[in-house]
Amino acid sequence: MTHTARRIGRTLALVLPVVMVLSGTLAVTRVPWAAANPESQLLTAASETLTKQPAKARTPQDILRDKLLVELQEKDPAVALMDLQRAVEARPSLARHCMSIAKALGKAAVEQYGPTRAHRFSRPVCDTSFASGVAQFS
Repeated sequence: MTHTARRIGRTLALVLPVVMVLSGTLAVTRVPWAAANPESQLLTAASETLTKQPAKARTPQDILRDKLLVELQEKDPAVALMDLQRAVEARPSLARHCMSIAKALGKAAVEQYGPTRAHRFSRPVCDTSFASGVAQFS
């Protein structure tokens, strides 16, 4: 009898603290600490650090692509392609992004001018990526 009681006591001594810690932790995470209205979402401490992160800085190739897309809409794709070529010559680090920018210009040209007219603006910039962008999105 004493052996069984001792065994149950040891089991409880090991299991009970674990159960108490887990139930206390779960209870604390469910308490609406600072909820002003009942519809607000409860946030954990980890989510607060995610919301306070600064906005991601835009890369030079993103800025160039956006500028050229605006230029394509305001003027025509030929002007945008020539400016792309000049930008790559001025900043060789943009050369590895030239093809994706030219394809984006090709897609925008198809959306604005249609596939037949967009092909007329093709230039040998970035290994004719503009033409492949036009063909891909036609």
